[in-house]
Amino acid sequence: MAESLYIPEAATKAEKYEAVIPQIEALISGEPDLYANLSNIAAALREGFGFFWVGFYLVKGEQLVLGPFQGPIACTRINFGKGVCGAAWKEAKTQLVPDVDAFPGHIACSSSSKSEIVVPVFKENEVAMVLDVDSDQLADFDQTDQKYLEELMQILSKTL
Repeated sequence: MAESLYIPEAATKAEKYEAVIPQIEALISGEPDLYANLSNIAAALREGFGFFWVGFYLVKGEQLVLGPFQGPIACTRINFGKGVCGAAWKEAKTQLVPDVDAFPGHIACSSSSKSEIVVPVFKENEVAMVLDVDSDQLADFDQTDQKYLEELMQILSKTL
């Protein structure tokens, strides 16, 4: 695949996901290196949607450890159950947070982050990592983001 994305400009959010996800799938299919795939997924999502921050935290022992990302510097380690990422890991389900300041125990890696979605990635029915996407706008994520990001993480999980 070429190192560029086709993103329809006048499309709805759903149409953009429908255009970008197959391109990401083609980009990572056949590539065995996890970090290369995570890096390209983060870059494609940030480029395609203009998100403030997109990255992965990988489960290592009792912590999530920062993996490939796009955006400003980030928290390096997050404990199990702490913050939005830790909650997604502990509960093994997507966390959709319209206002991070209203989320109990939110970890403020950046004061510019206003809303967040965190999607767990499973390997052998266990959370292996989480996709963390932040916006500098309140209530920027919705059920459309959740649906398509969960679909994309299911595609990723097949490569683990």
